[in-house]
Amino acid sequence: MRILTAFAVVCLLGGIVLGVIYWDKLIKRRTTTSATDAPLEIKAIPAWINEQLKEKLLQAANADGLGLKIDETVADRVRRNIQAVFPWLDDAVVRTTHSRLQIEGRWRLPLVLVKRGLDKFYLDRDLVVLDFVELPHLNIVKLQGVAVTEKTPELGQPWQQEDIAAAVELVELLAACDREKTPEKPLLSEIAALDVANCNGRKNKKFPHIVLYTTDNTEVIWGAEIGKWQRHLEATDAEKLAKLYAYYKEYGTLLGDVKYINLRDPQDKIPLPIDDY
Repeated sequence: MRILTAFAVVCLLGGIVLGVIYWDKLIKRRTTTSATDAPLEIKAIPAWINEQLKEKLLQAANADGLGLKIDETVADRVRRNIQAVFPWLDDAVVRTTHSRLQIEGRWRLPLVLVKRGLDKFYLDRDLVVLDFVELPHLNIVKLQGVAVTEKTPELGQPWQQEDIAAAVELVELLAACDREKTPEKPLLSEIAALDVANCNGRKNKKFPHIVLYTTDNTEVIWGAEIGKWQRHLEATDAEKLAKLYAYYKEYGTLLGDVKYINLRDPQDKIPLPIDDY
């Protein structure tokens, strides 16, 4: 009887211990679940944002792995997470409602693409480096002839380099003209690349500083950097734009059996296509 009694006591104590452990794990599991299931909502999403970028933003919101719940402290932590690891959203704001954490900010629109070896980067109007995501529906221009530097800036940092800055400024100008003059069929949709190998005449001062290439490899000779036309006796920037868009509207395209379109000469009223002969 003593042995049976002792055995029963041991079993009872063991059961109590196992029950406490199970209950503790259950409580922790439920607490963790309720802390990480707080709904996240992205507000004011531009039409060009795809599902991959949305998913990357939601992952960035909980990048520190501390879980989410709906309160102001967590909202501030989510904002800091986004600032640290998601450069696509500038001036991020995270608000709390009764049931959600709402994320909003200014999305950085990529304008140009730079390749370095196997790596690809986007740059926005502020020259901020963005990680590569497939965005085939946007008119993004590939940069060629970028000067080699020792190190590419980290994601979210500006790439302050004169040839890159000159290219981005020109692409941004063309994008603005597209919105105003040709919104239905943007001219940039036919521009594949922009060459800055001779930016500021670093290879040959007599050669064009900036050249655009269409999707069928037609050269559009722009010339000097924005604001520097007078130093090289070229057409003004406004004249170049007028010539380019006049040609685009007249012919309906920049593509065709032409070798190049020259915008530099201030004496030309409309750039004429030059054939291969």
